[in-house]
Amino acid sequence: MKVIFLGTPDFGVPALESIIRSNHEVIAVVCQPDKTGSRGKVNYCAVKQCALQHGIPLYQFERISRDGVETLKQLRPDIMVTAAYGQILSQQVIDIPAHGIINIHGSLLPQYRGAAPIQYAVLKGDKTTGITILNTVLKVDAGEMILQESLEIGDDETSGQLFERMAQLGGKLIVRALDLIEQGKAVYTPQDESKVTFSQKITSDMEKIDWNMSAQEVHNLVRALNPSPVAWTSVEGKRVKIYATAVSDVHHTKPSGTVLSCGKKNLTVACGNGTALDILTLQCENSRCMDIVSYLCGRKISEGTVLGK
Repeated sequence: MKVIFLGTPDFGVPALESIIRSNHEVIAVVCQPDKTGSRGKVNYCAVKQCALQHGIPLYQFERISRDGVETLKQLRPDIMVTAAYGQILSQQVIDIPAHGIINIHGSLLPQYRGAAPIQYAVLKGDKTTGITILNTVLKVDAGEMILQESLEIGDDETSGQLFERMAQLGGKLIVRALDLIEQGKAVYTPQDESKVTFSQKITSDMEKIDWNMSAQEVHNLVRALNPSPVAWTSVEGKRVKIYATAVSDVHHTKPSGTVLSCGKKNLTVACGNGTALDILTLQCENSRCMDIVSYLCGRKISEGTVLGK
């Protein structure tokens, strides 16, 4: 089949590469417009870089439903594939391909429809997640499911680590789905609307650690926001990003956020419900990311100091 691929970040690259290696033909790639970074440098997204490497025609519409309809119609695709593209598609766009549009979604739908399904699975402490290939409709992530496969989440796995594994799984499933559709063997299964949950976009007010949460909840937050945007707290009035933690077996009766112990190799902080958390990796303002041993070398945080103030 002739495929138009729509995607922007790293998550879409394994899928695009898989389709390129398959018996299907990628006739065009669509991604978000370029962003200008520091010092005015234009940054190409991962999917654009992949398309350029393979010499595939590339389009970057400011608003695809306004600017891209006629162009996409002229390409006459059999099907379109989306993977974290980043724009809402109008019915005009959805109706262009003969076999519609299918999407690679990072959850076991109907759980975690929306913008941040992978982060939410980690944030909620789920043990299992997966990839769903579904038919695209106007309602976000509400289409019929074609394929679904699960994978386990490690106890200390970050969203970044999970993203990589999920992207590889998405690349495997998308080619299988394209084959089934071409062969007329795809089964479209409606989602159970009574089991729908949502994952909203990660916002800045979620980044600051609330030490009143249990140690496990804080640990999950740190994992979910690593590598970006990263959870943070304040230490003696200065913001410190927290990249890695471990739930401690220490129990306490101190106020939440209190430093329970600080030696040469450990920093243990009081959390809610008498639980405690060890901080393992962190980054001070205007400094590099470092492990706790390096951080505490030459520094001393007194027991009783309250973080987050």
